[in-house]
Amino acid sequence: MEKIKIDSGQELPFQERVAEAFSELRQLKQQGDTHAFGNHLIAILPEVRSYMTKRFNTALGKGMLPKGKYKIDDFIDQLFLEAFEHFDEVTNKWDLNPWLFKKADMLLDEVIEEEEFDEVFFENIDTYSQLEWKSMEEKFSTDGDGDYVMLEELDDISYHGRDYLLKNIFLDEDKKDLMAKLDRQQERDTIAKHIDLVLYHMSEQMQSIYQLYAEQRFGVREIARIKNIAVEEVQQLLNKAKEHLESSLYYRFLTDNV
Repeated sequence: MEKIKIDSGQELPFQERVAEAFSELRQLKQQGDTHAFGNHLIAILPEVRSYMTKRFNTALGKGMLPKGKYKIDDFIDQLFLEAFEHFDEVTNKWDLNPWLFKKADMLLDEVIEEEEFDEVFFENIDTYSQLEWKSMEEKFSTDGDGDYVMLEELDDISYHGRDYLLKNIFLDEDKKDLMAKLDRQQERDTIAKHIDLVLYHMSEQMQSIYQLYAEQRFGVREIARIKNIAVEEVQQLLNKAKEHLESSLYYRFLTDNV
């Protein structure tokens, strides 16, 4: 059996901020100060909230959640309660960030229904014309907060803060020339919108794994802990997501499909 290469994550400033909050949160938990604990926790939750919001809105858009029954703030509030009640599960400061994402996933997984992978979309990915790609984008887009809306409803779309890097997609070193060509020829916003569109057609599990890797910079072993699945399964799903993104970018932007 071919050995699967395991991707490791990258440490980012916000991860350090979360880690540094560990001691204060532990002390507040020991004191039973829920109010101060909540105020301290909210300062380190923007990335978790962003991740939860994207999962929540994807599920709504795909009909995996009943419309009008839940609000994202319901899950954020529940996360606060879970974090305070079970904070003793966190044994060191570097475990805090993945632990928060794991708790967030558990809350969402309880209500999100499973859906099938969109095989038809990916089977035909090498045949779509530029007109078809544009038509699909007109039916779907995301705003800066990850809310899924019709394109005509958006007043302003800015992806400049989105950290989708082409190097997270192209798997092989020999693809650097293609990556450079794509980077030269297409605007960052164009690439980001395309990636969001393709991610939307993946299974919710594959999509969220890619987001944890590319946006939150978790390594595969950390994602496996968050998702409570095998490391090898995470790596396989991540590789598959990258392959789909790479082929879609290639056939849309680097071939002569019209």
